[in-house]
Amino acid sequence: MYAEEDFLPVSALQHLAFCERQCALIYLEQVWDENRLTTEGKHLHEDTHQGGRESRGNVRIVRGLRIHSVRLGLAGQTDVVEFHRVNEPPGVVLPEAPGLWRPFPVEYKRGKPKIEDCDRVQVCAQALCLEEMLQVPVEQGALYYGRPRRREEVTFTSDLRQETEVLALRLHALIDAGETPPAQIKRTCRSCSLVHLCLPRVSDRRRSAGRYLAQVLQDLEKGDEVIPPEETS
Repeated sequence: MYAEEDFLPVSALQHLAFCERQCALIYLEQVWDENRLTTEGKHLHEDTHQGGRESRGNVRIVRGLRIHSVRLGLAGQTDVVEFHRVNEPPGVVLPEAPGLWRPFPVEYKRGKPKIEDCDRVQVCAQALCLEEMLQVPVEQGALYYGRPRRREEVTFTSDLRQETEVLALRLHALIDAGETPPAQIKRTCRSCSLVHLCLPRVSDRRRSAGRYLAQVLQDLEKGDEVIPPEETS
C-alpha cells in the first residue's frame, strides 16, 4: 500500500514500457520536448479531458475521470470511461441511472496500433484503478487510435495484468533510485520526441564504431531513416 504523496502518474507506465530511459528523462530529469506527434496527442487529450457526461442508450460516458490505486501507488485521469448497463451483478450504481453498470475505460492515442504492449499497459492500469475504487471487475477496455480512427478492444488477461503490476513496481523502483538508465538504441528511437536530448548514440557506450556503421548500412539497405550520431563538444 502506498501513501498518497507517493502516487505516480498512470501515464508514466506507458513511457516506462516504451523506454526506461525516456521515462526517467521525463519524470526524474523533467526533460520534455514537443514534436508534431506529441503536439497532436496533447490536443487530443485536452479535448477528452474537458470533463462531462453523456448518455447513449445503455452506455453512460464520463470524460476526465480521476482515478487512483493505493495498492499500485498510481493516480491519473482517464480520457473516457464508458459504463455499460449489465443485467446482473457485479456492477455499480450510477446517480440518476437505474440498474447496474460495468466500467469500460477508453484511452485515446493519436497514432496507430502498436505491436508493443505499452498502450495496452496504460489502459490496463486504468482498469486496475477502477476495480480498486469501485470494487467491480473490469474485464475489457479499448484504445482509440486517431490515425485509422478506430478502436482496438483490449482484454485484461492475467498476463497483461501481471505485466502492468510488475511495471508499476519497476516504476516506483526507478523513481526511488533517482538514476537515469543508459541508452539502448532501438528502432522506436526515431519516433521519440526526446531523441535529440537523450543522445542515444553518445549515451550507449557499449556500441563500437564498427557496430554503429553496420547498423547504418543495414538501415540504408532497408530504406529506413538513419539516426545520425549526435555532435559532441
